[in-house]
Amino acid sequence: MRTKSRYYRRVRIALGSDDRGPLPDAVDAFLHALGHEVERFGALRDGQDEAWTSVGRAVAEAVARGSCTFGIVCCWTGTGVSIAANKVAGVRAALCGDAATAAGARTWNDANVLALSMRATTPAVAEEILEAWFAAVPTADERYAAMIESLRYI
Repeated sequence: MRTKSRYYRRVRIALGSDDRGPLPDAVDAFLHALGHEVERFGALRDGQDEAWTSVGRAVAEAVARGSCTFGIVCCWTGTGVSIAANKVAGVRAALCGDAATAAGARTWNDANVLALSMRATTPAVAEEILEAWFAAVPTADERYAAMIESLRYI
């Protein structure tokens, strides 16, 4: 595991999962190793399973209100928590299964919540995804900025 990446600043991150397991535990450890402050939600907070709908919404609300810079949500497929997170105004959640998709989600979509599948994402792949996520920055291209802005009206 790498530590203290040179690519990005340290931030507060909302991390939630509907269940405990190797993936959310590895993500939590990796975020701490990078120096981020982590606010936990769902099963990561109290050890109890919690519905993916509640986890996705709670993480997204922390990002939308500005108490966390980014959110990371996990459920078995990653789909449910991404759908729930995207219901919160101002949140752009992206389900990413590889580093290139994560970098693209940050670059072209200014995604602020990362969704991961506990079934399909190994801790090693999650580390690659997180490195790419944090290293990427939103494009300055005005066309993409206009598309992202248009989401406010959908």
